[in-house]
Amino acid sequence: MTARSEQDNMLIEWDVGIAMDDGVVVRADVFRPVTPGRFPVLVSYGPYAKGLAFQKGYPSAWQNMIAGHPDVAFGSTNKYQNWEVVDPEKWVPHGYVCVRVDSRGTGRSPGTIDHFSPRETCDFYQCIEWAGVQAWSNGNVGLNGVSYYGINQWHVASLQPPHLKAMCIWEGAADWYRDMTHHGGIVSTFWANWYDMQVKTVQYGLGERGPRSPVTGALVCGDETLSDEELARNRSSFGDEILAHPLDDGYHKARSPDWSRVTVPFLSAANWGGQGLHPRGNFEGFVRAASKQKWLECHGLEHWTHFYTDYGRELQRRFFDFHLKGEANGWDRQPKVQLQVRHVDGFVERHESEWPLPSTRWTKFYLDPKSQTLSRELPSEDAEISFAAMGDGLTFMSEPLSEATEITGPLAAKLRISSSTEDADIFVVFRVFTADLREITFLGAIDPHTPVAQGWLRASHRKLDERLSKPYRQYHSHDEVQPLQPGKPVDLDVELWPTSIVVPKGYRIALSVRGNDYKWQASTGARLSNFKNELLGCGPFLHDDPRDRPRRLFAGTTTLHLDRQGSCHLLLPIIPPR
Repeated sequence: MTARSEQDNMLIEWDVGIAMDDGVVVRADVFRPVTPGRFPVLVSYGPYAKGLAFQKGYPSAWQNMIAGHPDVAFGSTNKYQNWEVVDPEKWVPHGYVCVRVDSRGTGRSPGTIDHFSPRETCDFYQCIEWAGVQAWSNGNVGLNGVSYYGINQWHVASLQPPHLKAMCIWEGAADWYRDMTHHGGIVSTFWANWYDMQVKTVQYGLGERGPRSPVTGALVCGDETLSDEELARNRSSFGDEILAHPLDDGYHKARSPDWSRVTVPFLSAANWGGQGLHPRGNFEGFVRAASKQKWLECHGLEHWTHFYTDYGRELQRRFFDFHLKGEANGWDRQPKVQLQVRHVDGFVERHESEWPLPSTRWTKFYLDPKSQTLSRELPSEDAEISFAAMGDGLTFMSEPLSEATEITGPLAAKLRISSSTEDADIFVVFRVFTADLREITFLGAIDPHTPVAQGWLRASHRKLDERLSKPYRQYHSHDEVQPLQPGKPVDLDVELWPTSIVVPKGYRIALSVRGNDYKWQASTGARLSNFKNELLGCGPFLHDDPRDRPRRLFAGTTTLHLDRQGSCHLLLPIIPPR
Protein backbone atom coordinates (compact mmCIF):
# COMPACT_ATOMS: atom_id res chain seq x y z
CA MET A 1 0.00 0.00 0.00
CA THR A 2 1.30 3.43 -0.94
CA ALA A 3 2.51 5.64 1.92
CA ARG A 4 3.13 9.37 1.59
CA SER A 5 5.37 11.70 3.56
CA GLU A 6 6.83 15.18 3.38
CA GLN A 7 10.45 15.26 4.47
CA ASP A 8 13.77 16.83 3.55
CA ASN A 9 11.96 19.37 1.36
CA MET A 10 10.38 16.65 -0.79
CA LEU A 11 7.00 14.98 -1.16
CA ILE A 12 7.68 11.25 -1.21
CA GLU A 13 5.30 8.47 -2.20
CA TRP A 14 6.57 5.06 -1.21
CA ASP A 15 5.71 1.84 -3.02
CA VAL A 16 3.48 3.29 -5.71
CA GLY A 17 2.01 0.49 -7.81
CA ILE A 18 2.40 0.56 -11.60
CA ALA A 19 0.31 -2.12 -13.33
CA MET A 20 1.87 -3.93 -16.29
CA ASP A 21 -0.14 -5.23 -19.22
CA ASP A 22 0.00 -8.82 -17.89
CA GLY A 23 -1.33 -7.88 -14.46
CA VAL A 24 1.95 -7.79 -12.54
CA VAL A 25 2.26 -4.63 -10.39
CA VAL A 26 5.78 -3.24 -10.06
CA ARG A 27 6.58 -0.85 -7.23
CA ALA A 28 8.13 2.61 -7.39
CA ASP A 29 9.20 5.37 -5.01
CA VAL A 30 8.35 8.87 -6.23
CA PHE A 31 10.25 11.95 -5.00
CA ARG A 32 8.78 15.29 -6.07
CA PRO A 33 8.86 18.99 -5.22
CA VAL A 34 6.71 20.26 -2.37
CA THR A 35 5.52 23.14 -4.56
CA PRO A 36 2.47 22.17 -6.67
CA GLY A 37 3.03 22.01 -10.39
CA ARG A 38 4.00 19.84 -13.33
CA PHE A 39 7.64 18.84 -13.60
CA PRO A 40 9.92 16.80 -15.84
CA VAL A 41 10.46 13.26 -14.59
CA LEU A 42 13.66 11.21 -14.28
CA VAL A 43 12.88 7.48 -14.28
CA SER A 44 15.15 4.59 -13.38
CA TYR A 45 14.14 0.93 -13.62
CA GLY A 46 16.38 -1.85 -12.37
CA PRO A 47 17.17 -4.76 -10.04
CA TYR A 48 19.18 -3.30 -7.15
CA ALA A 49 16.24 -2.62 -4.78
CA LYS A 50 15.01 0.92 -4.30
CA GLY A 51 14.96 0.49 -0.51
CA LEU A 52 18.57 -0.71 -0.19
CA ALA A 53 20.82 2.15 0.91
CA PHE A 54 24.02 2.62 -1.09
CA GLN A 55 25.94 2.71 2.19
CA LYS A 56 24.59 -0.68 3.29
CA GLY A 57 24.53 -2.54 -0.01
CA TYR A 58 27.88 -1.30 -1.34
CA PRO A 59 29.82 -0.06 1.69
CA SER A 60 33.35 -0.23 0.26
CA ALA A 61 32.36 1.65 -2.90
CA TRP A 62 30.54 4.33 -0.88
CA GLN A 63 33.40 4.83 1.56
CA ASN A 64 36.00 5.05 -1.20
CA MET A 65 33.89 7.55 -3.14
CA ILE A 66 33.12 10.03 -0.37
CA ALA A 67 36.68 9.83 0.98
CA GLY A 68 38.09 10.90 -2.37
CA HIS A 69 35.20 13.12 -3.49
CA PRO A 70 33.52 14.90 -0.58
CA ASP A 71 31.33 16.88 -3.00
CA VAL A 72 29.27 13.70 -3.47
CA ALA A 73 28.02 13.73 0.11
CA PHE A 74 27.95 17.52 0.54
CA GLY A 75 24.53 19.19 0.36
CA SER A 76 22.51 16.04 1.03
CA THR A 77 21.44 14.03 4.06
CA ASN A 78 22.43 11.01 1.93
CA LYS A 79 19.48 9.07 3.38
CA TYR A 80 18.09 8.37 -0.10
CA GLN A 81 21.34 7.35 -1.80
CA ASN A 82 20.91 4.20 -3.89
CA TRP A 83 23.42 2.32 -6.02
CA GLU A 84 23.76 3.77 -9.52
CA VAL A 85 20.73 6.11 -9.51
CA VAL A 86 20.38 9.83 -8.84
CA ASP A 87 20.23 11.32 -5.35
CA PRO A 88 16.75 12.93 -5.27
CA GLU A 89 17.92 15.54 -2.75
CA LYS A 90 20.15 16.99 -5.48
CA TRP A 91 17.50 16.90 -8.24
CA VAL A 92 14.08 17.55 -6.69
CA PRO A 93 15.02 21.08 -5.48
CA HIS A 94 15.83 21.93 -9.10
CA GLY A 95 12.34 21.08 -10.27
CA TYR A 96 12.52 17.38 -11.12
CA VAL A 97 10.46 14.39 -10.08
CA CYS A 98 12.57 11.27 -9.47
CA VAL A 99 10.91 7.88 -9.94
CA ARG A 100 12.72 4.71 -8.88
CA VAL A 101 11.17 1.44 -10.01
CA ASP A 102 12.11 -2.00 -8.76
CA SER A 103 12.26 -4.21 -11.85
CA ARG A 104 10.08 -7.29 -12.04
CA GLY A 105 11.09 -9.93 -9.51
CA THR A 106 13.44 -7.69 -7.51
CA GLY A 107 13.08 -5.47 -4.46
CA ARG A 108 9.39 -4.95 -3.75
CA SER A 109 8.19 -5.87 -7.27
CA PRO A 110 6.88 -9.44 -7.65
CA GLY A 111 7.36 -11.60 -10.72
CA THR A 112 10.05 -13.56 -12.52
CA ILE A 113 13.53 -12.11 -13.01
CA ASP A 114 14.67 -12.21 -16.64
CA HIS A 115 17.31 -9.54 -17.12
CA PHE A 116 17.27 -7.37 -20.25
CA SER A 117 14.57 -9.58 -21.76
CA PRO A 118 11.83 -8.23 -24.05
CA ARG A 119 9.43 -8.60 -21.11
CA GLU A 120 11.58 -6.41 -18.91
CA THR A 121 12.03 -3.82 -21.67
CA CYS A 122 8.26 -3.74 -22.17
CA ASP A 123 7.83 -3.13 -18.42
CA PHE A 124 10.27 -0.23 -18.61
CA TYR A 125 8.32 1.24 -21.54
CA GLN A 126 5.10 1.10 -19.54
CA CYS A 127 6.75 2.77 -16.53
CA ILE A 128 7.92 5.63 -18.75
CA GLU A 129 4.45 6.10 -20.19
CA TRP A 130 2.90 5.94 -16.71
CA ALA A 131 5.26 8.69 -15.51
CA GLY A 132 4.48 10.82 -18.55
CA VAL A 133 0.75 11.16 -17.74
CA GLN A 134 0.74 11.68 -13.96
CA ALA A 135 -0.75 14.89 -12.56
CA TRP A 136 2.70 16.04 -11.38
CA SER A 137 4.37 15.38 -14.75
CA ASN A 138 4.88 17.91 -17.54
CA GLY A 139 4.91 14.99 -19.99
CA ASN A 140 8.68 15.03 -20.53
CA VAL A 141 10.40 11.92 -19.22
CA GLY A 142 14.15 11.49 -19.03
CA LEU A 143 16.19 8.42 -18.15
CA ASN A 144 19.34 8.61 -16.05
CA GLY A 145 21.50 6.05 -14.30
CA VAL A 146 24.70 4.03 -14.26
CA SER A 147 25.45 0.57 -15.67
CA TYR A 148 22.26 -1.54 -15.56
CA TYR A 149 20.26 1.70 -15.39
CA GLY A 150 22.10 2.84 -18.52
CA ILE A 151 22.17 -0.42 -20.46
CA ASN A 152 18.40 -0.80 -20.45
CA GLN A 153 17.97 2.76 -21.71
CA TRP A 154 19.36 1.73 -25.10
CA HIS A 155 16.90 -1.17 -25.18
CA VAL A 156 13.78 0.77 -24.24
CA ALA A 157 14.71 3.63 -26.57
CA SER A 158 14.45 1.10 -29.42
CA LEU A 159 10.71 0.85 -28.58
CA GLN A 160 10.36 4.66 -28.85
CA PRO A 161 8.06 5.46 -25.88
CA PRO A 162 6.18 8.66 -26.82
CA HIS A 163 6.92 10.42 -23.50
CA LEU A 164 10.65 9.65 -23.56
CA LYS A 165 12.34 12.94 -24.45
CA ALA A 166 15.99 12.51 -23.38
CA MET A 167 18.33 10.01 -21.76
CA CYS A 168 21.74 9.97 -20.12
CA ILE A 169 23.48 6.60 -20.40
CA TRP A 170 26.29 6.69 -17.85
CA GLU A 171 28.71 3.82 -18.43
CA GLY A 172 26.06 1.56 -19.92
CA ALA A 173 26.96 -1.27 -22.28
CA ALA A 174 24.65 -2.00 -25.22
CA ASP A 175 25.33 -5.14 -27.28
CA TRP A 176 24.40 -8.09 -25.06
CA TYR A 177 26.81 -10.37 -26.93
CA ARG A 178 29.87 -8.24 -27.79
CA ASP A 179 29.89 -5.79 -24.88
CA MET A 180 28.69 -8.04 -22.11
CA THR A 181 28.46 -11.82 -22.29
CA HIS A 182 30.99 -12.92 -24.95
CA HIS A 183 34.13 -10.85 -25.47
CA GLY A 184 35.32 -11.79 -28.92
CA GLY A 185 33.25 -14.96 -28.58
CA ILE A 186 34.74 -15.89 -25.16
CA VAL A 187 32.28 -16.14 -22.26
CA SER A 188 32.69 -13.51 -19.54
CA THR A 189 31.97 -15.04 -16.13
CA PHE A 190 31.05 -11.62 -14.73
CA TRP A 191 27.31 -12.01 -15.18
CA ALA A 192 26.94 -15.33 -13.38
CA ASN A 193 28.91 -14.00 -10.41
CA TRP A 194 27.09 -10.64 -10.47
CA TYR A 195 23.78 -12.50 -10.35
CA ASP A 196 24.82 -14.27 -7.16
CA MET A 197 26.20 -11.16 -5.46
CA GLN A 198 23.91 -8.33 -6.54
CA VAL A 199 20.57 -9.77 -7.68
CA LYS A 200 19.77 -12.89 -5.71
CA THR A 201 20.56 -10.88 -2.58
CA VAL A 202 17.66 -8.49 -3.26
CA GLN A 203 15.17 -10.80 -4.99
CA TYR A 204 11.50 -10.24 -4.25
CA GLY A 205 10.34 -12.80 -1.71
CA LEU A 206 13.34 -12.70 0.60
CA GLY A 207 11.01 -10.81 2.91
CA GLU A 208 12.10 -11.17 6.52
CA ARG A 209 15.38 -12.74 5.36
CA GLY A 210 16.28 -9.56 3.49
CA PRO A 211 17.25 -6.07 4.70
CA ARG A 212 14.97 -3.25 5.84
CA SER A 213 14.92 0.30 4.49
CA PRO A 214 16.77 2.62 6.89
CA VAL A 215 14.32 5.40 6.00
CA THR A 216 10.92 3.69 6.13
CA GLY A 217 11.65 0.45 7.96
CA ALA A 218 9.91 -1.49 5.18
CA LEU A 219 11.24 -4.84 4.06
CA VAL A 220 13.41 -4.11 1.02
CA CYS A 221 12.56 -7.40 -0.73
CA GLY A 222 8.79 -7.54 -0.27
CA ASP A 223 6.48 -8.41 2.61
CA GLU A 224 6.21 -12.13 1.83
CA THR A 225 8.97 -14.60 2.60
CA LEU A 226 9.34 -17.36 0.01
CA SER A 227 11.25 -20.62 0.27
CA ASP A 228 14.52 -21.15 -1.58
CA GLU A 229 12.67 -23.39 -4.04
CA GLU A 230 10.05 -20.70 -4.72
CA LEU A 231 12.76 -18.08 -5.18
CA ALA A 232 14.59 -20.30 -7.65
CA ARG A 233 11.41 -20.79 -9.70
CA ASN A 234 11.03 -17.00 -9.91
CA ARG A 235 14.34 -16.27 -11.60
CA SER A 236 16.10 -17.30 -14.78
CA SER A 237 19.18 -19.52 -14.63
CA PHE A 238 21.27 -16.63 -15.81
CA GLY A 239 24.81 -17.99 -16.16
CA ASP A 240 23.59 -21.24 -17.74
CA GLU A 241 21.41 -19.35 -20.22
CA ILE A 242 24.37 -17.26 -21.35
CA LEU A 243 26.54 -20.36 -21.76
CA ALA A 244 23.78 -22.07 -23.76
CA HIS A 245 23.96 -19.35 -26.44
CA PRO A 246 27.58 -19.31 -27.70
CA LEU A 247 26.72 -17.43 -30.92
CA ASP A 248 25.00 -14.09 -31.47
CA ASP A 249 21.56 -15.63 -31.93
CA GLY A 250 18.02 -14.46 -31.21
CA TYR A 251 18.58 -14.64 -27.46
CA HIS A 252 21.28 -11.97 -27.68
CA LYS A 253 19.63 -9.88 -30.37
CA ALA A 254 16.44 -9.61 -28.29
CA ARG A 255 18.57 -8.11 -25.50
CA SER A 256 20.42 -5.60 -27.70
CA PRO A 257 19.35 -2.25 -29.14
CA ASP A 258 18.14 -1.59 -32.65
CA TRP A 259 20.33 1.42 -33.43
CA SER A 260 18.08 2.54 -36.29
CA ARG A 261 15.26 3.13 -33.78
CA VAL A 262 17.28 4.97 -31.11
CA THR A 263 16.24 8.49 -32.12
CA VAL A 264 15.79 10.27 -28.77
CA PRO A 265 18.37 12.93 -27.73
CA PHE A 266 21.02 11.41 -25.49
CA LEU A 267 24.24 11.98 -23.59
CA SER A 268 26.47 8.88 -23.62
CA ALA A 269 29.15 8.83 -20.90
CA ALA A 270 31.94 6.22 -21.05
CA ASN A 271 34.85 5.30 -18.77
CA TRP A 272 38.33 4.74 -20.20
CA GLY A 273 38.97 2.31 -17.35
CA GLY A 274 35.84 0.24 -17.90
CA GLN A 275 37.50 -2.37 -20.12
CA GLY A 276 35.37 -5.51 -19.97
CA LEU A 277 31.95 -3.86 -19.72
CA HIS A 278 31.45 -0.14 -19.85
CA PRO A 279 33.17 1.85 -22.57
CA ARG A 280 32.35 0.00 -25.80
CA GLY A 281 28.57 0.42 -25.82
CA ASN A 282 28.79 4.12 -25.07
CA PHE A 283 31.02 4.69 -28.10
CA GLU A 284 29.04 2.37 -30.36
CA GLY A 285 25.80 4.08 -29.35
CA PHE A 286 27.20 7.52 -30.08
CA VAL A 287 28.45 6.46 -33.51
CA ARG A 288 25.62 4.17 -34.63
CA ALA A 289 22.37 5.41 -33.06
CA ALA A 290 20.03 7.21 -35.46
CA SER A 291 19.49 10.17 -33.12
CA LYS A 292 20.43 13.55 -34.59
CA GLN A 293 20.97 15.05 -31.13
CA LYS A 294 23.64 13.03 -29.37
CA TRP A 295 26.65 13.82 -27.25
CA LEU A 296 29.59 11.75 -26.01
CA GLU A 297 31.55 12.21 -22.79
CA CYS A 298 34.42 10.05 -21.52
CA HIS A 299 36.11 10.16 -18.13
CA GLY A 300 38.19 8.01 -15.80
CA LEU A 301 38.18 6.98 -12.12
CA GLU A 302 35.90 4.41 -10.53
CA HIS A 303 32.79 3.24 -12.31
CA TRP A 304 30.36 4.95 -9.92
CA THR A 305 32.25 8.14 -9.00
CA HIS A 306 31.68 10.81 -11.64
CA PHE A 307 27.98 10.07 -11.92
CA TYR A 308 27.68 11.55 -8.41
CA THR A 309 30.40 14.23 -8.38
CA ASP A 310 29.58 17.85 -9.11
CA TYR A 311 31.33 17.43 -12.48
CA GLY A 312 29.05 14.65 -13.65
CA ARG A 313 25.83 15.83 -12.03
CA GLU A 314 26.13 19.38 -13.39
CA LEU A 315 26.79 18.06 -16.89
CA GLN A 316 23.72 15.82 -16.63
CA ARG A 317 21.58 18.68 -15.34
CA ARG A 318 22.55 21.04 -18.15
CA PHE A 319 21.59 18.33 -20.63
CA PHE A 320 18.22 17.60 -19.01
CA ASP A 321 17.40 21.26 -18.30
CA PHE A 322 17.70 21.89 -22.02
CA HIS A 323 15.78 18.85 -23.26
CA LEU A 324 13.14 18.41 -20.55
CA LYS A 325 12.59 22.00 -19.38
CA GLY A 326 13.38 23.88 -22.57
CA GLU A 327 15.90 26.14 -20.81
CA ALA A 328 18.09 28.22 -23.10
CA ASN A 329 21.28 27.28 -21.27
CA GLY A 330 23.60 26.89 -24.25
CA TRP A 331 23.49 23.10 -24.38
CA ASP A 332 22.71 23.33 -28.09
CA ARG A 333 26.23 24.77 -28.47
CA GLN A 334 27.83 22.03 -26.37
CA PRO A 335 30.56 20.31 -28.42
CA LYS A 336 29.48 16.83 -29.46
CA VAL A 337 32.43 15.16 -27.73
CA GLN A 338 33.84 16.02 -24.30
CA LEU A 339 36.88 14.02 -23.24
CA GLN A 340 38.86 13.80 -20.06
CA VAL A 341 42.09 12.93 -21.86
CA ARG A 342 44.11 10.59 -19.66
CA HIS A 343 47.69 11.32 -18.63
CA VAL A 344 49.82 9.21 -16.32
CA ASP A 345 49.13 11.71 -13.52
CA GLY A 346 45.54 12.84 -14.18
CA PHE A 347 43.14 14.12 -16.82
CA VAL A 348 42.84 17.16 -19.07
CA GLU A 349 39.45 18.16 -20.49
CA ARG A 350 39.17 18.70 -24.22
CA HIS A 351 36.29 19.11 -26.65
CA GLU A 352 36.03 17.53 -30.08
CA SER A 353 33.53 17.52 -32.94
CA GLU A 354 33.19 13.78 -33.61
CA TRP A 355 34.38 10.26 -32.80
CA PRO A 356 36.84 8.87 -33.76
CA LEU A 357 38.68 12.18 -33.57
CA PRO A 358 39.02 13.93 -36.95
CA SER A 359 42.73 14.62 -36.41
CA THR A 360 43.60 10.95 -35.87
CA ARG A 361 46.71 9.65 -37.59
CA TRP A 362 46.15 5.91 -37.88
CA THR A 363 49.60 4.46 -37.34
CA LYS A 364 50.82 0.86 -37.60
CA PHE A 365 53.30 -0.60 -35.15
CA TYR A 366 54.69 -3.96 -36.27
CA LEU A 367 55.46 -7.00 -34.14
CA ASP A 368 59.14 -7.67 -34.84
CA PRO A 369 60.41 -11.16 -33.98
CA LYS A 370 64.11 -10.31 -33.97
CA SER A 371 64.13 -8.67 -30.53
CA GLN A 372 60.42 -9.09 -29.75
CA THR A 373 59.78 -5.38 -30.26
CA LEU A 374 56.93 -3.13 -31.37
CA SER A 375 58.23 -0.90 -34.14
CA ARG A 376 57.17 1.53 -36.85
CA GLU A 377 59.54 -0.33 -39.19
CA LEU A 378 58.60 -3.54 -40.99
CA PRO A 379 60.32 -6.65 -39.62
CA SER A 380 63.58 -7.61 -41.31
CA GLU A 381 62.90 -11.34 -41.22
CA ASP A 382 60.19 -13.98 -41.05
CA ALA A 383 59.75 -15.99 -37.88
CA GLU A 384 57.42 -18.18 -35.86
CA ILE A 385 57.10 -17.76 -32.08
CA SER A 386 55.04 -20.15 -29.99
CA PHE A 387 53.56 -20.02 -26.50
CA ALA A 388 51.35 -22.14 -24.26
CA ALA A 389 47.85 -21.54 -25.56
CA MET A 390 46.35 -20.89 -22.11
CA GLY A 391 49.47 -19.21 -20.73
CA ASP A 392 50.84 -15.69 -20.31
CA GLY A 393 52.02 -15.42 -23.91
CA LEU A 394 54.39 -12.87 -25.39
CA THR A 395 54.99 -9.15 -25.01
CA PHE A 396 56.31 -6.89 -27.79
CA MET A 397 57.71 -3.60 -26.51
CA SER A 398 58.76 -0.39 -28.25
CA GLU A 399 61.92 1.57 -27.77
CA PRO A 400 61.50 4.66 -25.55
CA LEU A 401 59.30 7.18 -27.38
CA SER A 402 61.15 10.22 -28.73
CA GLU A 403 58.29 12.57 -27.84
CA ALA A 404 55.11 12.67 -25.78
CA THR A 405 52.47 10.78 -27.75
CA GLU A 406 48.69 10.92 -27.37
CA ILE A 407 46.77 7.75 -28.21
CA THR A 408 43.01 8.37 -28.11
CA GLY A 409 40.47 6.22 -29.92
CA PRO A 410 39.76 2.61 -30.87
CA LEU A 411 42.70 0.25 -31.45
CA ALA A 412 42.99 -2.80 -33.70
CA ALA A 413 45.44 -5.71 -33.82
CA LYS A 414 46.12 -7.87 -36.85
CA LEU A 415 47.62 -11.26 -35.99
CA ARG A 416 48.46 -14.38 -37.98
CA ILE A 417 48.30 -17.44 -35.78
CA SER A 418 48.08 -21.19 -35.88
CA SER A 419 47.18 -23.65 -33.16
CA SER A 420 48.05 -27.23 -32.35
CA THR A 421 44.31 -27.76 -31.76
CA GLU A 422 41.10 -26.70 -33.53
CA ASP A 423 40.75 -23.40 -31.66
CA ALA A 424 42.58 -20.73 -29.67
CA ASP A 425 41.54 -17.85 -27.45
CA ILE A 426 43.58 -14.68 -27.95
CA PHE A 427 43.81 -11.96 -25.29
CA VAL A 428 45.61 -8.77 -26.37
CA VAL A 429 46.64 -6.08 -23.92
CA PHE A 430 47.98 -2.62 -24.78
CA ARG A 431 50.34 -1.46 -22.06
CA VAL A 432 52.60 1.44 -21.08
CA PHE A 433 55.97 1.16 -19.31
CA THR A 434 58.46 3.64 -17.96
CA ALA A 435 61.89 3.75 -19.59
CA ASP A 436 63.16 1.40 -16.88
CA LEU A 437 60.34 -1.10 -17.57
CA ARG A 438 57.95 -0.43 -14.70
CA GLU A 439 54.39 -0.88 -15.94
CA ILE A 440 52.04 2.09 -15.57
CA THR A 441 48.52 1.01 -14.62
CA PHE A 442 45.46 3.12 -13.92
CA LEU A 443 42.58 3.33 -11.50
CA GLY A 444 39.88 1.65 -13.54
CA ALA A 445 36.12 1.52 -13.31
CA ILE A 446 36.35 -1.46 -10.94
CA ASP A 447 39.99 -2.47 -10.60
CA PRO A 448 42.73 -0.20 -9.15
CA HIS A 449 45.41 -1.55 -11.53
CA THR A 450 44.05 -1.66 -15.08
CA PRO A 451 46.10 -1.66 -18.30
CA VAL A 452 45.49 0.90 -21.03
CA ALA A 453 43.33 -1.22 -23.36
CA GLN A 454 42.26 -4.80 -23.95
CA GLY A 455 40.81 -6.98 -26.68
CA TRP A 456 39.72 -10.58 -27.05
CA LEU A 457 39.01 -13.02 -29.89
CA ARG A 458 38.26 -16.71 -30.18
CA ALA A 459 39.99 -17.82 -33.37
CA SER A 460 36.99 -19.87 -34.53
CA HIS A 461 34.95 -16.63 -34.38
CA ARG A 462 37.26 -14.73 -36.74
CA LYS A 463 34.60 -14.18 -39.41
CA LEU A 464 34.01 -10.47 -40.03
CA ASP A 465 30.85 -8.56 -40.84
CA GLU A 466 32.27 -6.63 -43.79
CA ARG A 467 29.36 -4.17 -43.78
CA LEU A 468 30.01 -2.96 -40.25
CA SER A 469 33.77 -3.40 -40.02
CA LYS A 470 36.15 -0.46 -40.13
CA PRO A 471 39.95 -0.69 -40.36
CA TYR A 472 40.16 0.68 -36.82
CA ARG A 473 37.17 -1.25 -35.39
CA GLN A 474 36.61 -4.67 -36.84
CA TYR A 475 33.14 -6.13 -36.27
CA HIS A 476 32.82 -9.89 -35.96
CA SER A 477 29.67 -11.71 -37.03
CA HIS A 478 29.71 -14.37 -34.29
CA ASP A 479 27.13 -16.31 -36.27
CA GLU A 480 29.12 -19.47 -37.04
CA VAL A 481 32.11 -21.44 -35.76
CA GLN A 482 35.04 -21.82 -38.16
CA PRO A 483 37.38 -24.40 -36.57
CA LEU A 484 41.12 -24.18 -37.17
CA GLN A 485 43.12 -26.81 -38.97
CA PRO A 486 45.95 -27.66 -36.57
CA GLY A 487 49.17 -26.06 -37.75
CA LYS A 488 47.55 -23.98 -40.50
CA PRO A 489 47.88 -20.17 -40.07
CA VAL A 490 44.84 -17.89 -40.16
CA ASP A 491 44.51 -14.11 -39.94
CA LEU A 492 42.74 -12.62 -36.94
CA ASP A 493 41.44 -9.07 -36.60
CA VAL A 494 41.21 -8.24 -32.91
CA GLU A 495 39.18 -5.28 -31.70
CA LEU A 496 40.69 -3.44 -28.72
CA TRP A 497 38.21 -1.23 -26.93
CA PRO A 498 38.61 2.57 -27.12
CA THR A 499 41.09 4.21 -24.80
CA SER A 500 43.04 7.39 -24.13
CA ILE A 501 46.55 7.95 -22.83
CA VAL A 502 49.23 10.58 -23.34
CA VAL A 503 52.44 8.56 -23.15
CA PRO A 504 55.31 10.71 -21.83
CA LYS A 505 58.54 11.09 -23.73
CA GLY A 506 60.94 8.28 -22.89
CA TYR A 507 58.19 5.83 -21.93
CA ARG A 508 57.52 2.64 -23.88
CA ILE A 509 54.36 1.13 -25.30
CA ALA A 510 53.78 -2.61 -25.53
CA LEU A 511 51.39 -5.22 -26.84
CA SER A 512 50.94 -8.51 -25.01
CA VAL A 513 49.44 -11.48 -26.87
CA ARG A 514 48.22 -13.95 -24.27
CA GLY A 515 46.15 -17.05 -23.76
CA ASN A 516 44.47 -15.88 -20.55
CA ASP A 517 43.32 -12.79 -18.69
CA TYR A 518 45.79 -10.01 -17.88
CA LYS A 519 47.18 -10.00 -14.35
CA TRP A 520 48.96 -6.98 -12.94
CA GLN A 521 50.50 -9.18 -10.27
CA ALA A 522 49.77 -12.51 -8.64
CA SER A 523 48.13 -11.01 -5.57
CA THR A 524 46.96 -7.50 -4.69
CA GLY A 525 44.67 -7.88 -1.69
CA ALA A 526 42.23 -5.53 -3.45
CA ARG A 527 38.56 -6.45 -3.08
CA LEU A 528 35.12 -4.85 -3.18
CA SER A 529 32.17 -6.01 -1.13
CA ASN A 530 29.99 -6.72 -4.17
CA PHE A 531 32.43 -8.93 -6.13
CA LYS A 532 33.67 -12.45 -5.48
CA ASN A 533 37.20 -12.27 -6.84
CA GLU A 534 40.39 -10.51 -5.83
CA LEU A 535 41.08 -7.59 -8.18
CA LEU A 536 44.21 -8.49 -10.15
CA GLY A 537 43.93 -6.13 -13.13
CA CYS A 538 40.72 -7.09 -14.97
CA GLY A 539 38.29 -6.50 -12.12
CA PRO A 540 35.43 -9.04 -12.25
CA PHE A 541 35.52 -9.30 -16.06
CA LEU A 542 37.20 -12.68 -16.35
CA HIS A 543 37.09 -15.50 -18.90
CA ASP A 544 37.74 -18.56 -16.81
CA ASP A 545 34.74 -20.87 -17.19
CA PRO A 546 36.16 -24.32 -17.99
CA ARG A 547 32.90 -25.27 -19.68
CA ASP A 548 33.53 -22.53 -22.24
CA ARG A 549 37.29 -23.19 -22.51
CA PRO A 550 37.75 -26.99 -22.40
CA ARG A 551 41.42 -27.89 -22.22
CA ARG A 552 41.20 -30.34 -25.12
CA LEU A 553 40.53 -27.36 -27.41
CA PHE A 554 42.35 -24.49 -25.72
CA ALA A 555 45.35 -25.93 -23.84
CA GLY A 556 47.59 -26.64 -26.84
CA THR A 557 50.26 -24.43 -28.39
CA THR A 558 49.60 -21.15 -30.18
CA THR A 559 52.08 -19.89 -32.77
CA LEU A 560 52.45 -16.32 -34.04
CA HIS A 561 53.53 -16.14 -37.69
CA LEU A 562 55.51 -12.93 -38.23
CA ASP A 563 56.74 -11.84 -41.64
CA ARG A 564 58.46 -9.02 -43.46
CA GLN A 565 55.12 -7.86 -44.91
CA GLY A 566 53.94 -6.86 -41.42
CA SER A 567 51.02 -9.30 -41.20
CA CYS A 568 51.14 -8.90 -37.39
CA HIS A 569 50.69 -5.31 -36.33
CA LEU A 570 48.87 -2.93 -34.02
CA LEU A 571 46.91 0.04 -35.41
CA LEU A 572 47.05 3.01 -33.05
CA PRO A 573 45.06 6.29 -33.11
CA ILE A 574 47.83 8.85 -32.73
CA ILE A 575 46.57 12.38 -32.04
CA PRO A 576 49.00 15.09 -33.19
CA PRO A 577 49.90 17.92 -30.78
CA ARG A 578 47.70 21.02 -30.97
